[in-house]
Amino acid sequence: MRVAGMGRWLLTVLLLASSAQADMARRRDAIVEVVQKVSPAVVYIGTEQEVESRFRRGRSPLEDFFGGYRQERQRVQGLGSGVIIDAAGIIITNEHVIRGASAIHIVLADGRTLEAEVLGSDSPNDLAVLRVSAREPLPTAKLGTSSDLMIGETVIAIGSPFGLSKTVTAGVVSATGRTFRAEDGKVYNDFVQTDAAINPGNSGGPLLNVDGEVIGINTAIFASAQGIGFAIPADKVRRIVDELTRFGKVRPAWVGIEAVDLPPQIAAQLGWDRAYGALVAAVEPGSPAEQAGVRRGDVVAEMGGSRITDAEDFDTRVRGYPARSAFPLTLFREGGLRTLQVTPTEFPARLTESLAWDRLGLRVKDARGAIAISAVRPGSVAQDVGLEPGDVILRVNNQPIPNSESFREALLTARRGRSVLLLVRRGRYGYHITLPFQGQRL
Repeated sequence: MRVAGMGRWLLTVLLLASSAQADMARRRDAIVEVVQKVSPAVVYIGTEQEVESRFRRGRSPLEDFFGGYRQERQRVQGLGSGVIIDAAGIIITNEHVIRGASAIHIVLADGRTLEAEVLGSDSPNDLAVLRVSAREPLPTAKLGTSSDLMIGETVIAIGSPFGLSKTVTAGVVSATGRTFRAEDGKVYNDFVQTDAAINPGNSGGPLLNVDGEVIGINTAIFASAQGIGFAIPADKVRRIVDELTRFGKVRPAWVGIEAVDLPPQIAAQLGWDRAYGALVAAVEPGSPAEQAGVRRGDVVAEMGGSRITDAEDFDTRVRGYPARSAFPLTLFREGGLRTLQVTPTEFPARLTESLAWDRLGLRVKDARGAIAISAVRPGSVAQDVGLEPGDVILRVNNQPIPNSESFREALLTARRGRSVLLLVRRGRYGYHITLPFQGQRL
């Protein structure tokens, strides 16, 4: 009797275990499989940054008058997410996650903490590449493609919102090719929009499809909205990461097109009946655009398969393509659409010096950890504000300028804007001066 009872008990246990396994198999959907597959490659990123703060020494007015404040350096901690794409320890994250950090550490899925170094970062595209050293190959996630994303398809976000590591949210692709202006005024373009919850700390983490491929890097949210998040599309990530890994920076791309907004009356004359697009006002002789067949008077309708809203959108989108990275450009000409392949190049050396001379009215030379103005063009904006030979330029758009090469790179980055901010030293005094750009944008 006891043996029979034990047999029935064992049979019951086996049936329950089999039922539980069947239930788990039924519950294991595509999202669960993706999370189990990819989450080991998602990392928590912690940063430290030293900042200066002012504190009152005392409460006496006399103390305030005689230096009532003191400077103190404080350590500020930040957090974000990242994803390993190479078993040798290559990690992608957002540039704003590691910006200004004096120390960066990575926490792996198994709890190990590793110090990270920055291989390269790019603020305009908000991407950074880090590297860690480990004794054995690390788990990785596959960088997929964003060119075939479908509106409504399921996506999964993994990250560390508010420091809660390995948090998973799911949603759908709400839109692609999205352009928006963030609260800090920065314009983001060609982004994937999703309703998968993205909160502070998710930045730099992966957005995944149901095959477990990284189709975007989570970047930004609308603080006042719900269900609106944005990710850098994987195809752009691949281009930028390749540049950062190989060169430590993104080489500025040049196509040689001056684009302007398309007035409705001009659009009507050209036969263009759409509410988007930019007009080609000029094409630089010998430029990649001219070689590809772009002409003055063309309407730029699409770039990389996404619509171009206006001239600013076109200029911003070009920045997402580093030198030597070809892209399709769809133009409207003589009543029809045609697509050309344009391969941007590095900004030509012959145009670099003329950029400062023609548009700002300046020539510069190296001068002990900075650059000095060597000549000012008569009738230029530089002469109008009173700049003179011998003035020292310390910063361009808040970026330190230790030599003429960094000055040229800063101008190349700023050349599509309407103005440039200079920190100029004359004698013992420094002045912030805003110079409007003159002439065409290249």
